[in-house]
Amino acid sequence: MIRAYKFLMRPTVGQQQALSEMLRDHCSLYNGALQERRDAYRHVSRTTVRYGDQSAQLKEIRAFDPERQGRWSFSSQQATLRRLDKAFAAFFRRVKSGEKPGYPRFRGVNRFDTVDFPKDGDGCRWDSTPHDPVTRVRFQGVGHVKVNRHRPVVGTVKTVSVKREGKRWYVVLTAEQARPGPLPATGSAVGIDMGIANFLADSDGEFVPGPRHGRKAAANLEAAQQALTRCKRGSKRRRKAVETVARLHRKVRRQRLDHAHKTALGLVRAHDLIAHEDLRIRNMVKAPAPRPDPDRPGSFLPNGAAAKAGLNRSINDAGWGVFLTILHAKAESAGREVIAVDPRNTSRTCPACGHVSAKNRPTQDTFHCTGCAHQAHADTVGAVNVLRAGLARRNARKG
Repeated sequence: MIRAYKFLMRPTVGQQQALSEMLRDHCSLYNGALQERRDAYRHVSRTTVRYGDQSAQLKEIRAFDPERQGRWSFSSQQATLRRLDKAFAAFFRRVKSGEKPGYPRFRGVNRFDTVDFPKDGDGCRWDSTPHDPVTRVRFQGVGHVKVNRHRPVVGTVKTVSVKREGKRWYVVLTAEQARPGPLPATGSAVGIDMGIANFLADSDGEFVPGPRHGRKAAANLEAAQQALTRCKRGSKRRRKAVETVARLHRKVRRQRLDHAHKTALGLVRAHDLIAHEDLRIRNMVKAPAPRPDPDRPGSFLPNGAAAKAGLNRSINDAGWGVFLTILHAKAESAGREVIAVDPRNTSRTCPACGHVSAKNRPTQDTFHCTGCAHQAHADTVGAVNVLRAGLARRNARKG
């Protein structure tokens, strides 16, 4: 199996400058390759330029500009061209499927933050000074950079990436390692119902409160963004304000990830089977369609957009998608089973008699069956129904 590791680097002032120049030159290469594709397609001949054509030009580009493009690893430059090729492949896939295409865009220097090295030892070397008690990673054109390795790397390092986040630099490794043995069986199965007031409720009647990291940081973010709007473009004061906003967003993101990892780990350790709703989060956070006023052309009727915007913020703040991705990864590594079930009517179906009605849920938290008078917390009822559907789906697979 392949596992990723992310470590903080501690470059010197000179190494920080070299890393910034490396990102700048790879960004220039990316934008130049994108411009070539655009110009070739706009030509009368409608020429299509592919990755192989642009990769074959690298030797000439490096010889023409030895002080910039010639400094860096040939393989990392090929990886940057592959990155552009993947962007075009995704663009054509979206066009074919009828989605919003999103043509690949030029990258600004401050928005190009990653350089990939496809192979350890080709332009880079992880743990480049094994005799030194301090772990270092070597990059061509930069040198040996100190790394804060806070945990051991298990397996064989395959790829190495440099990533800039604000003023910090990280090295991201992918390592191939043997699949770990499954955790001991617990004989337990659980269903979970995700929400906003509570992050999740399980079929055992337990609740995980919603952390609401975004809402807690909203006041600071609002003040920082207002300060940003008052700054003159291109000024040092504006650059500092941009970094302040970015730092606050990064903190919220780290808090969400930490909460998701800890919650998922607790579920994986305690249960052999975990059933959850198969949520279409992207559809859930779509803005409502406008409602034209038939009596007044050019005017629109209220469509609840303001209330929906608040709900969308709460859904995004909960981070359901990140949590489910982490849950599936941890479960696979631990030999657990995760099943996604259809979420329709899970909170409207009585677990006692099976009666389905919207009136069974008079409020957000209350479930009161109109058929048999069964009462419970609505989220717990949803989790119980999710578990039943998950067990039925598992049995159908085995049968």
